[in-house]
Amino acid sequence: MVCPCDWPEPVVRVQSLSESGKPFIPERYIKPPTDRPSFNSSPPDINIPIIDLAGLTNDDITVREATLREISEACREWGFFQVVNHGLSGELVDGVREIWREFFHESMEVKQKYANSPKTYEGYGSRLGLQKGAILDWSDYYFLHYLPSNLKDHNKWPATPSSLRETVEEYSKEIVRLGSVLLEVFSINLGLQKDYLQKAFGGEDVGACLRVNFYPKCPQPDLTLGLSSHSDPGGITFLLPDENVSGLQVRRGEQWITVKPARHAIIANIGDQIQVLSNAIYKSVEHRVIVNPDKERVSLAYFFNPKSDLLIHPAPELVTPETPPLYPSMTFDEYRLFIRTRGPQGKSQVESLKSPR
Repeated sequence: MVCPCDWPEPVVRVQSLSESGKPFIPERYIKPPTDRPSFNSSPPDINIPIIDLAGLTNDDITVREATLREISEACREWGFFQVVNHGLSGELVDGVREIWREFFHESMEVKQKYANSPKTYEGYGSRLGLQKGAILDWSDYYFLHYLPSNLKDHNKWPATPSSLRETVEEYSKEIVRLGSVLLEVFSINLGLQKDYLQKAFGGEDVGACLRVNFYPKCPQPDLTLGLSSHSDPGGITFLLPDENVSGLQVRRGEQWITVKPARHAIIANIGDQIQVLSNAIYKSVEHRVIVNPDKERVSLAYFFNPKSDLLIHPAPELVTPETPPLYPSMTFDEYRLFIRTRGPQGKSQVESLKSPR
């Protein structure tokens, strides 16, 4: 399966549609009634768990164990949680978000220099998936590679604002550190050797890539989505949300829960590769993004992934006669190509790989 080198039809920048001032959105962005957001469906007092990572290094073993349990419960019951005291300064998380906001407010001429293609998705984009005539999401984005280092190319990162590249480097280094911390925690909680998942990801040779999402104001937010329902194809996703505008919704049963970001928190969620490695003890969870009629929204989704050419399969220690392997072996590269061709489709991507029982 080879990705085409260009989009199936001309790319329209959603920011330009928003700034046109028209009171209606084009038909291409109108979702079927069953996929449209409900703004009253989320109970106001429910939120994803908030976990203080300082507990992992506390001198008191009971505090460390309690923190491990909190993370275990969040992985099993939610697939999503927010982390605070994660080691990234408030100045860094605010700074990296705002510098990307500045980029999206550069002139279209500046942004178009970085226009992407479906071959790698790197650069400035406005659609996911390659189906001609597909219903599109109300968002633009910027996608870049950080690891492996042979894929990182600063020339494909925006040159303006002038401190963007330096800030993204610093933020990326911290996210990779945080990813390794959580892989160790997940391994311990699953009853594996503490370095099992890090080794399964390729040791130090992991993948890490960033998608910065820009959700412009939308005149008809009840008809569309900023990002359609999907589970993340990779290992762990670290989302730096917009603290001033909520938008992320997580599926819990039949409800969509609107996430309320804690101050300077980073949201972590289980991706499809961890679901496969854990033999579905941990599950990736559907999520989507709603848009706002009055406010734009910026978020950073960092994807911490296995090395792309390693075979990913359920950990042998988690496979028993009672719990046979649910998934075939597949490299992350193979899975990612499978996903990118089809675009966001709920949980159907990873579920379609399950072995017949």
